[in-house]
Amino acid sequence: MNNPVSLGIDLGTSELKAILMDEQGRVLAHAGARLTVSRPHTGWSEQAPEDWWQACLKALDQLRADQPDAYGRVSCIGLSGQMHGAVLLGQDDRVLYPAILWDDSRAMAQAEALGSEFAEVTGSLPMAGLTAPKLLWLQAHEPVVFSAIDCVLSPKDYLRLRLSGERVSDVSDGAGTLWLDVANREWFEPMLQATGLRLAQMPRLVEGGAASAYLNAAAALRLGLAEGLVIAGGGGDNPVAAVGIGAVNAGDAFITLGTSAAIVAITDHAAGNPASAVHSFCHALPNRWYTMGAMLAGASCLRWVTRLTGTADEQALLDQVQAEWPIGQGVPVSNPLFLPYLAGERTPHNDPLLRGGFMNLGHDCTPAMLGYAVMEGVGFGLLDALHAVQSAGAAVGACALVGGGARSEYWAQLLANILGREIYTLHGSELGACIGAAKLGFVASGQGAALLQAGMPVKARFFPDGAQAAVLQARYRKFQGLLGAAKALHD
Repeated sequence: MNNPVSLGIDLGTSELKAILMDEQGRVLAHAGARLTVSRPHTGWSEQAPEDWWQACLKALDQLRADQPDAYGRVSCIGLSGQMHGAVLLGQDDRVLYPAILWDDSRAMAQAEALGSEFAEVTGSLPMAGLTAPKLLWLQAHEPVVFSAIDCVLSPKDYLRLRLSGERVSDVSDGAGTLWLDVANREWFEPMLQATGLRLAQMPRLVEGGAASAYLNAAAALRLGLAEGLVIAGGGGDNPVAAVGIGAVNAGDAFITLGTSAAIVAITDHAAGNPASAVHSFCHALPNRWYTMGAMLAGASCLRWVTRLTGTADEQALLDQVQAEWPIGQGVPVSNPLFLPYLAGERTPHNDPLLRGGFMNLGHDCTPAMLGYAVMEGVGFGLLDALHAVQSAGAAVGACALVGGGARSEYWAQLLANILGREIYTLHGSELGACIGAAKLGFVASGQGAALLQAGMPVKARFFPDGAQAAVLQARYRKFQGLLGAAKALHD
């Protein structure tokens, strides 16, 4: 095919995005469809897989309408998606139960019951948000559903099923289930047995750039694409975003600052530290892994405090913060502090019951004070995560900053000051997972290997301001001192 195009699809929690990308890595078009989360009980977080498929159809129909010529040249498909969700299929591929998402905490007791026996193999301590404990919860509370399970898929793999009819996953999403031997990149039967499952109930595993399946006739007809298009293995959103921004070699590192937040370091071997709730997962590329410290709430904390203060939007609150403390001017040590645990925490605390809060409030507190405290508190949480990642032996130098929070230069500079290292933002990073998926699509079709080493153009660089170090270190010590009181509230 002349001038082939790759279709990259990223299934997020709040939005499904899709792009058309050519062999030179140029994004020719992008589209999106919003998604909602159902929270029927405290701590529950669910979505209907059918809604994902409908969002996919909507986004692809938009691409087809906007760029019919490029859409007609689609030669391959790549997939990315939110990790850790449990999609339960019966023998007829019918969905048996709403998909239980990454931020669902109902399986706390089951995660604790699994213990740490296999953590060195699976790359992580059992946590309520990971997939495996959710199946134990279903076994206890939904035995009829559990007994009917024929296969468990990760979210993006449900889209593959609808596109191809095939039950396939990749090793990066597999690592996020807790059922994978991370070093050997294969299913780990002892953990499957510990959650009442058999190897036969797992999808076939492939690498992210491997040909995993092919577009079937029904999907091709509905989408207006050629039957038989190759579908790459793809991967979880973080590793595929890493491919998108060019974080593919050992020593590369980046920070995601979206609904959740994470610090990610690429390694050439499995390198976790389960005791500090540090994940070691498979990258979406062969012979590569990544070490990750994860926070359950990131830029979502800023959205929350914006609503709390009645401010028009996040940018308006950021403007107030910058007006009160311009970049380069430190805040008083006595300013309010914020614990960013609005949804519990993973690294380094592994405590889904932990909750956030402000400390040191006074009558003189302003929305700007609270907005600054929230950004700083998320930064301190990332500093905790950085220390944990380093404890696993991963090297972390300069970090790319991606996600919605990367739009704020003020926050980027604050993170550089807190973390003590260069932070840089990228042009196009908001589509990083889509771009990574499209790259993997080209690789699966036998093209585009050179694209894997291509990064994104740097938008801005931010370096630590030594003049702020003393105050930030003092405030970080105070931040750490609040943890015991926060934990005591649910002990």
